[in-house]
Amino acid sequence: MSHDRTAPKNSIEHSRKRKSNASLKAAAHLHNNNYTDHYIHTGALPQKNVRNTDNPVEGYPNLQKLFRLKEKQIANHSSAPYGCRLDIDEMVPTLKNWIHNEKIVFDVVMIGCLTDNQFIYPLLTGLPIDKLISKPGFLFIWGSAQKINELTRLLQNDGWAKKFRKSEELVFIPIDKKSPFYPGLDNDDQVLFEKMQWHCWMCITGTVRRATDGHLIHCNVDTDLSIETESTRKSAIPSHLYKVAENFSTATRRLHIIPARTGTETPVKVRPGWVIMSPDVMLNNFDSKRYREDINKVGAHLPIRNEIELLRPKSPVQKRNS
Repeated sequence: MSHDRTAPKNSIEHSRKRKSNASLKAAAHLHNNNYTDHYIHTGALPQKNVRNTDNPVEGYPNLQKLFRLKEKQIANHSSAPYGCRLDIDEMVPTLKNWIHNEKIVFDVVMIGCLTDNQFIYPLLTGLPIDKLISKPGFLFIWGSAQKINELTRLLQNDGWAKKFRKSEELVFIPIDKKSPFYPGLDNDDQVLFEKMQWHCWMCITGTVRRATDGHLIHCNVDTDLSIETESTRKSAIPSHLYKVAENFSTATRRLHIIPARTGTETPVKVRPGWVIMSPDVMLNNFDSKRYREDINKVGAHLPIRNEIELLRPKSPVQKRNS
């Protein structure tokens, strides 16, 4: 009678594999990052644990090089920083004067910042914004999650829909409830889930195509999501909000309208290459003649650089049918 010696050996091997798999599963479970459970016990929001908020392109050397090259190029072709300090009710008349009498237009206009008490809707409905922006041109509108329906309604009405089309949506997230950018609730509402993020609608007027208009836009350079860092708390407007617009459009005529009081604790700083209109902007030095002279010196658009063109993301080349 012969004995089958392989059966016990296979059984032992199978048993070892089961024990090994069980150990791996136990280890995976032990090291699982359960931030929901962590929030319940500590109150720390999950986004506080994201590691690359200071440098989102960490580990991507080509993108890091692209960011450095674009930052240097933008700095070398920027107008002086200008501030226009006005009360909110003076903004629309002043902007209309710039349009009709000063003949000033901008290629990039950003409206709003990360504060709740903004009068964005009345300003947008009372201002001929399409005449303030050249064609093609770009409009960035920042608002809290509570104002999404309001701004969506504006962008869907006939007057706006014919002039602007919504192209992208950007999101900014504060790291905790102590953040100066944490949006409050309307009328002390009590809700189970709070909407804490800020949204930006990027709208285009005129015709711009990603595949053919690289002299006007550099798409997909920045991510659509930005998380607050320690450095962003130094101003009412995080620098990343400006960098997204600067990296996207190659235009040098940029205007930022802040229809809100921000106070002295969160100052509105001027920035090279921008005209910033705000009741609390730290510098009040805008002069239309000097501004036009500055733009004539630096040019209306950034020059094309082969090194940047090779590195920046582009639309995939479509294959032609032979």
